[in-house]
Amino acid sequence: MDVILKQDLPNLGHIDDVVTVKDGYGRNYLIPQGMAILATPSARKMHAENQKQRAHKEEKIREEAAALQAKMEGTKLTIGAKTSSTGKIFGSVNTIQIAESLNKLGFEVDRKQISIKEDIIKEVGVYTATVKLHKDVKVDIEFEIVSE
Repeated sequence: MDVILKQDLPNLGHIDDVVTVKDGYGRNYLIPQGMAILATPSARKMHAENQKQRAHKEEKIREEAAALQAKMEGTKLTIGAKTSSTGKIFGSVNTIQIAESLNKLGFEVDRKQISIKEDIIKEVGVYTATVKLHKDVKVDIEFEIVSE
């Protein structure tokens, strides 16, 4: 079954992509949840027209993301956390703290755009996070966890 996605879905596709999914997944989950519509011939024509209209806007957004990527390149963050004497963090550091640090520096970034390569950060050290500014534009940010 072919469906047109109405929103970005991890491991499936981005908004306005035409993807092939199993019939049950499309009929019982994606379409009723409003995440996709059935890719009928008339829906495909409307989709093609919408794609033409959005192409210019998309290019402008991509250019803005590339400009932000150039500014963010090489940015290093320092995040303070309460630690024990051995360097273990009480709690953990997650994308919320990284997003707050980037916002303090003037970069408007949502925490959902940030992914950390390590699952859970529980120790003091230097780590890397990936900020997805656009579906084609990503930037790696180095951040250091220090004890307060």
